Amino acid sequence: MSIKVDQVLDCKGLSCPMPIVRTKKAMDQLEAGQVIEVQATDKGSLADMQGWAKNTGNQYLGTKEEGNVLKHYLRKSNPGEIEEAAKFEHTIQNDELEKAWAENQTDMILLDVREPAEYEFKRIPGAVSIPLGELEGKLDTLDRTKEIHVICRTGSRSDMAAQILSEKGFEHVKNVLPGMSEWNGPTESE
Repeated sequence: MSIKVDQVLDCKGLSCPMPIVRTKKAMDQLEAGQVIEVQATDKGSLADMQGWAKNTGNQYLGTKEEGNVLKHYLRKSNPGEIEEAAKFEHTIQNDELEKAWAENQTDMILLDVREPAEYEFKRIPGAVSIPLGELEGKLDTLDRTKEIHVICRTGSRSDMAAQILSEKGFEHVKNVLPGMSEWNGPTESE
C-alpha cells in the first residue's frame, strides 16, 4: 500500500516538542485535504501526533514503522474543522509542585506521561509512569479522589494527558509546567 503524500517532513533525531512544532508549521502551509508524512525517531511522537491532531481537528491517518523510523500520516482538515489546540487551564509550576510533593505525597499522584526510556533515566521519586499513548487504557489504575499532577518533558504531552483525564471525569488534575526539562528537585534513575 503506497500512500500519496503532498509533503514529507523529516523530524528524525528530534524529541518532544519539536516534531509537533515542525508539523504545525508545515501543516499551516498545506491546503485543506492535503496529506503530510512526518518521519520521526522519537517513540513518543506517536502519541504526540495522535493527540495534537485530535486537539486541532486535523486528521491522524495512521503510522507505519520502518526500522527505527515512524512515519506518521496526517491530513489537513478544512478550515471549519480546525481549531487552535486547547490548553489545559489548571497548571502548577515546577517549584510549587516540588514544595507540595515534599509536604504531602499521600493525597496526590504524580503522573509521568513520558516514554519508558525517559522515565528510566530521570524521574521524580514516587512518580507513576503511564506513557501518554497508554493512558486511556489505564485510567482505572488511578485514584479519582486524589489530586493528579501530570508531568512530561516540556508540558506538551502532559497538557494532552490532563485534557484526557478531565474529559474522563477526573476532577482534580493539574498540568506541571515547564516539566522535567527544567525540574530542579530530587530525581532518581535506574
